[in-house]
Amino acid sequence: MQKKETIIQKVYDLLKNTIPILNKFPRSQKFSLGDRIQNQLSDLLELYIKAYYASSSDKKNLLEQANTQLEIIRHYFRLAYDLGLYHSRKYHFFAEQLHEIGRMTGGWLKSLSKKN
Repeated sequence: MQKKETIIQKVYDLLKNTIPILNKFPRSQKFSLGDRIQNQLSDLLELYIKAYYASSSDKKNLLEQANTQLEIIRHYFRLAYDLGLYHSRKYHFFAEQLHEIGRMTGGWLKSLSKKN
């Protein structure tokens, strides 16, 4: 179960590190794209927490939803970068974190498949 706690912590840390950056977005984007990214990350965190505590039969569905949510978030981060809202080092950091969370999600899904 350690892996699931780690993925929750990774998403929590990503959200915690993202909020100050979103707060620096220009007013024109802070309350639209910035809020959207923050809400999507918050929803992702909730999905992983629900999956952690869900019955075995519900975990797979929640993790698949999380995978889709991750892809949506990747696109929002890319959009913010393409709009020049943060520099390439930050984008690289976000992309790296999202990739790691995606890998961990895949591993969690794979471990569920082995049990069934």
